Amino acid sequence: MGKTIGVLTGGGDCPGLNAVLRAIVKHATEDHCWEVVGFEDGFQGIYERRYKFLRREDVRGLLTRGGTILGSSNKSNPFSYPVKAPGGTIEVRDVSADMVRTLRELDLEALIVTGGDGSMLFASGLWERGGVPVVGVPKTIDNDLAATDVTFGFHTAVQVATDALDRLHTTAESHDRIMLCEVMGRDAGWIALYAGLAAGADVILIPEIPYDVDRIVACVRRRMVRGITYSLVVVSEGARPAGGDVSIIEAGAVTHMPRLGGAAERLAQEIKKRVELEVRTTVLGHVQRGGTPTAFDRVLGTRFGVAAVDAVARGEFGKMVALRGTDIIAVPFSEVAGKQRLVDARNEHLRVARTTGVELGG
Repeated sequence: MGKTIGVLTGGGDCPGLNAVLRAIVKHATEDHCWEVVGFEDGFQGIYERRYKFLRREDVRGLLTRGGTILGSSNKSNPFSYPVKAPGGTIEVRDVSADMVRTLRELDLEALIVTGGDGSMLFASGLWERGGVPVVGVPKTIDNDLAATDVTFGFHTAVQVATDALDRLHTTAESHDRIMLCEVMGRDAGWIALYAGLAAGADVILIPEIPYDVDRIVACVRRRMVRGITYSLVVVSEGARPAGGDVSIIEAGAVTHMPRLGGAAERLAQEIKKRVELEVRTTVLGHVQRGGTPTAFDRVLGTRFGVAAVDAVARGEFGKMVALRGTDIIAVPFSEVAGKQRLVDARNEHLRVARTTGVELGG
């Protein structure tokens, strides 16, 4: 009898997830004669025993489809899981032992976890503390996962943001406005930096560089002196003023991180006090997560899925597949879990931005 492996998609949804699932199912079933069990809604599916067998026909036509056919959850930490108590109250408990028990009862040879930094941290815990044979696949539009050059989903998010900025550019020029566009990224400024460069933004604000409002206003005024009565400003959701905090619209809890938002509008209010031009704000939000993945993300997701199955076949557990240069390798969870890949001060893209006249705010 062949092996049975499990797979789940954790954290926020991301373009390219279905490409990963397609590759895992096709490679595992056709080349290894293994069965694949897909857990619904991330780790939540393991705890609630919600799963289904995935066959070749289940993944047909998935390359162009956004989201994930398994569903996902970013509030199902095995080690801090919200459980409804008998009285109806919610208690946060460590249910990892229950999840390990379920996985063993299903007689799984391995579990492939596709997710971001949180999911990799949970996967690492199941491997180190629960002895679950786990292989990780890096996923996040934020591109902030350590140990890999890029994550699938990032390219699509950048393309969506770039398309939006191109459209905002023309309407800003037509109406002599300062257009602020808020993009995702949490603590990392990769989306803002790449999309801003691609769209020719005048100001790019990222979390790694606290900004000075006066510098931004000075940039706008310099353009006005040259007869350019509009400006395009890209604001990462985690951007903050020097000496200030990030903008939060929902506080975090044990089971989930704070929900960021309002960074662009906060800046807009400050600019309005200092500049005569009209200021408008656009928040892209979840449109960056949805829709058809780019060709790059389809190919990278497919490569990661195949590499994850190969790692299972080799018995390389406790590792995450990663892109290094043009190669896919497997790196230990110790290089990934609890770590972030942020925009370093020496990053080449920052130098390019500065030398082409982009104001970075600090």
